[in-house]
Amino acid sequence: MINYNNKIFKPVSNTENGETSSETAFHYKQNGSILTSEYSGGKIISGHLIGLVNDEGEIEMRYHQVNEKGELMTGICTSKPEILENGKIRLHETWQWTSGDLSKGNSVLEEQ
Repeated sequence: MINYNNKIFKPVSNTENGETSSETAFHYKQNGSILTSEYSGGKIISGHLIGLVNDEGEIEMRYHQVNEKGELMTGICTSKPEILENGKIRLHETWQWTSGDLSKGNSVLEEQ
């Protein structure tokens, strides 16, 4: 199992309807199969996520965040890991807002 504890991830790409950017930093904590993160930066003032990590390192998560407009946004996300040649982790994410327009998107995060 991949252990995400104390790793920092930043987005390298995101679809237009997403709020994360290269300025957003996710600080991951993991205890057993439970993953949590606090994140902020760019359009996001404060965000939190909680998820479950399976044996393949895939993450099923829920998130909520407050954006720079003062809106509370919520969503669901599935992340699939890829181990890069340098040993760092790249996460391929498929997500959907559960607030606002309920739209879907894709993003890629890389370990810093």
